[in-house]
This record gives sequence, C-alpha cells and structure tokens, in this order.
Amino acid sequence: MKKEQTVELRITDINNLGCGVGRYEGVVVFVKGAVTDDVVSAKIIKVTKSYCVGRLERIITPSAHRVEADGCRAPLACGGCVYRNISYEYELELKTNYVRNAFRKAGLSEVSVLPTKSAGREYGYRNKAQYPVVQTKNGIKAGFYASKTHNIIPCENCVIQNEEFAPIVDFVCRFGDSHGWSVYDEGTGRGLLRHIYMRIGEKTGEIMVCLVINGDTLPSEAEFANSIIGNFPEIKSVMINKNTENTNVVLGKEYRLLFGKSYIEDELCTLRFKISPDSFYQVNRDGAELLYGIAKEKAELSGNEILMDLYCGTGTIGLSMAEKAKKLCGIEIVSAAVDCARENAKENGISNAEFLCADAGSKEVILSAAGGVRPDVVVIDPPRKGSTRELVSTLADLCVPRIVYVSCDPDTLARDCVWFSECGYEVGVVQPVDLFPRTGHVESVVCLTRKE
Repeated sequence: MKKEQTVELRITDINNLGCGVGRYEGVVVFVKGAVTDDVVSAKIIKVTKSYCVGRLERIITPSAHRVEADGCRAPLACGGCVYRNISYEYELELKTNYVRNAFRKAGLSEVSVLPTKSAGREYGYRNKAQYPVVQTKNGIKAGFYASKTHNIIPCENCVIQNEEFAPIVDFVCRFGDSHGWSVYDEGTGRGLLRHIYMRIGEKTGEIMVCLVINGDTLPSEAEFANSIIGNFPEIKSVMINKNTENTNVVLGKEYRLLFGKSYIEDELCTLRFKISPDSFYQVNRDGAELLYGIAKEKAELSGNEILMDLYCGTGTIGLSMAEKAKKLCGIEIVSAAVDCARENAKENGISNAEFLCADAGSKEVILSAAGGVRPDVVVIDPPRKGSTRELVSTLADLCVPRIVYVSCDPDTLARDCVWFSECGYEVGVVQPVDLFPRTGHVESVVCLTRKE
C-alpha cells in the first residue's frame, strides 16, 4: 500500500469515530464517511505498519444503512456528527454493539447488554452551544472547529443544536460587524470576540447569551444588550466572560452581567434547576430524564434507604431520586457545584438532602457524609476516565448493598465493572442510553449488587 494509491473497498464495519472499516489485500483501511456495506473508491492518504487511512473518493454501491438527507450543511470535515450518513436505527444498533464489545474485551462477555434506548429526538436536542468566531471577507462568521484542528468551519445552523440558537448567532455576528468588533486570532493573540456561548432551558424557554472576549469590554455593550433582548425577548441573561489566556479552554474565570439574571432555569424530572454559565447540566434534557429514570428504577428505593450520590455535581441525579430515599447525601470535589446542589435542593423544597465538598475516595468521608452509617444505595456518575480502584475498594469494604453506575464511556465502565466483580459484586443488566444522537458517544446504566 502506498500513499495516493486508489483502491476499491467493501466496508464491513463502522467505528465510533464515524470511519468505515474495510480491508485491501488483508490491510485494514479506515475511510471517514463510508458506511457498513458500502462499496467505495478511496485514495490512501496515510500508511502505517498496522493500518491505512483512505479518503472517500466515490461511492460505487451505497449501503442500505446510508442516508443522505440529514439537513446538515456542514462539510464532512466538521467531525461533530460522526453518524450523519447512517439511519438512526442502525446508529442505535452500533452503540449497543459498542457497549457489548467493551464488556467482551474486558472479559465480561456474560454480562447482558440491552438494546440502546433513546428519547426519540435525533436533531435539535443540544441545549448548550459554544461557537468560535472567525473574521472572513464577508464579515464575522460563527461555526465549529474542524475535526482535530482549530480551523473554524462557518456553520451557524447546526442540526443537533436547539433551533433557537441560529438566529441569535446571526444577530450577534451582524451587530459585531456594524459596531467594529474585532475577532480573536489564536496566532497573534489579538482581537476581542472569541466565542458565542449560549444555553437554553427547554422547558422554560429561557435563554442565556454569553460573549467570551479577550479583554475587559466590547464596544457598545449596553446597546448590544438592549438590542438583542429587544429582538429576542426569550433571552433572560446576557453576560460577558473574560478569557485573555492563550488557551483552547473556552471560558475564563471572570463573568460580568450585562442584562437580566446571572443564570437561567429549567425543569428536569419535575424539579426546577438554576443553570449558571459554568454549571454542569446535561445537554440533552429529554435524554437526561430517560437516563435518570432508568437509574432511579435500578436503585430500587423504598423510602427507607440512605442514598449516596458520588461525583454529584449540581445534584441533579440524586435530587431526582430524593423523594424515594430516607436521606440523600451528595459528595462532590468542586465547591461551586456543591453550592449549586444545595441551592437546587432548597429551591425544590427537598429537606432530606445534604451535600459535602470532598474527595469521595475514603471510607471516612463516606461514613461522615452518611452520618456514621453505611449507605444502602450509592449512585456514581464519574467523568469519562471512570472511577478509581480506591473508590471501588472503599465501597466494597463498606459492603454497600447496591451501586448504580451511570457511565459516559463504555470502556471505562467495563473496566470498573471488572474491579467491582473482583471485589464481590455481581454485574447486573447494562442499559445503554443515547444522550448524544448522531455522535459516537453513548451513556450506560448498570446496577452492581453485593453478593451474599
């Protein structure tokens, strides 16, 4: 195999990065945009000892799984919706297999993995958007970074973002053009406007607009705030975020309010939550309700249990279960998130919840948070890197009867389930949930039960 060589491939699989997988004379070839059962012509653009990468040149025979009319205007280089070219039914099948394969590779092939559940909404589900901006010959444009680069692809109307965002983004760009706003350049570190950051409470309709700038102020800030709320009355919060660091982190630490409140509100699982610019809130509200409902079922609460929510963030999962528990104890290492969790409990009249700012890895911290007794049910929702051996050992030493594990990464979930199994837990049925349609990500929920 040589670079620039053109080959004909039958695609036999597709991975969670959206690359079709084929073989040419025994060599694996990955082709972005190719779909299982396609026959394609691809030009080899990368050759390694173990695989090659091809660029899709032509679809000779299209797969039955292939769809083209997804409404997305972004070029393939965007890389956001890796499954944009396949049917949603096949996407759910792929995600189920992704989870099953993760458990198989971890040595837990006997664990049952159910078909992936979905809230049923493929597009327009994202309630949070971060648009980098670029200066073009036609003015300021907003869009997204091309896959694995910092090259901005102009695209205001992303099909998985909430449809309310696009006209607001267009307004911001036009206002910036007419008032001489400069745009940040990563190469020189100069220019003001870096990102347009927005959130929406889908149940309440409240919208937050936050402009991330490389400086202290923007020209005509007050006029901008008055103008944008005049055109979009659903906007309840207009903020400035200062980020003068040479970094790819979107948000800086300083916020300044231009109009309205420093937060918006939304309803989730019949509860009302305040959402600040930097607080965690699931980007797919309907999917989160489905996910939390499954976790609540697996917790099997009767009203007499001490429920512990580890990695609790702003408390959304634990608070959604609190009515079924005798007491809820949440532990989170980020102090600002703990403050939000306490506020959320207070705003919803939940009096049986307490939240502690601490690292949940030690037995002493867990016992202290639970009032000196062992919790009956523990919910963990760790970051993508998964939990730790220390925490698994701690929960096992405490002989916690049930652990409900909510995961955003099948591979680390399977690894952690091996650890729990080694510590005397039975791995229950795994339920994948699609919180991020058209992307390669999948959430999962499983209950781990202490063996007698």
